[in-house]
Amino acid sequence: MRAIGGLWRWRHNPLRRTTDLVEAWVALTALLVILLVAPVLGSVVGTLAQETLQQAVREQRHSRHQVTATVVRELEGSVLEADPEAAGRESRTRLLADWTAPDGTPHHGTVLADLKAPRRGDHFPLWTDTHGRLVARPLDAATATTHAVIAGFGAALLTAGLVESVRRLVVRSMVRRRYARWDQAWDRAGPDWGRTGTGS
Repeated sequence: MRAIGGLWRWRHNPLRRTTDLVEAWVALTALLVILLVAPVLGSVVGTLAQETLQQAVREQRHSRHQVTATVVRELEGSVLEADPEAAGRESRTRLLADWTAPDGTPHHGTVLADLKAPRRGDHFPLWTDTHGRLVARPLDAATATTHAVIAGFGAALLTAGLVESVRRLVVRSMVRRRYARWDQAWDRAGPDWGRTGTGS
């Protein structure tokens, strides 16, 4: 919101310098870009992310299948592990299990399951590809939308931050030039500028 601070420099004042007016225009331009361009860019990025993620959701639903696996046994020294895909970081147990792939081939291997006290013969759901290889559960549409919204907000905030950074760099450069001109003016005034009787 510092961009608004430069707008006061438009007021009529005999002491107003050209750089003050330029600073006001820079502030107004930055404010308009932040208010108009950043939301549009965020919306475009969010829409593109939504289309891409929803396409990924459709592809994953087509290529990933939920099958029922059967517990053979809990592995020795099995430690409860957190499922990185689970919303609440649910604990999962390592098991040896059997399952049949969607293409009909039988499979046997180590998997993670939500079962707290697994027993031989217990059934649990498992996600596989068409050939029975283990895969993560497919992305759901709501999660994809959430990611797209976050991407849109992130793009808008990044744009606003970038514009504000450029504005500050421009203003800082103008202030440095202004100070350099003041130093030159002091140098021209000479070392005796304040002494009584100088030059008489």
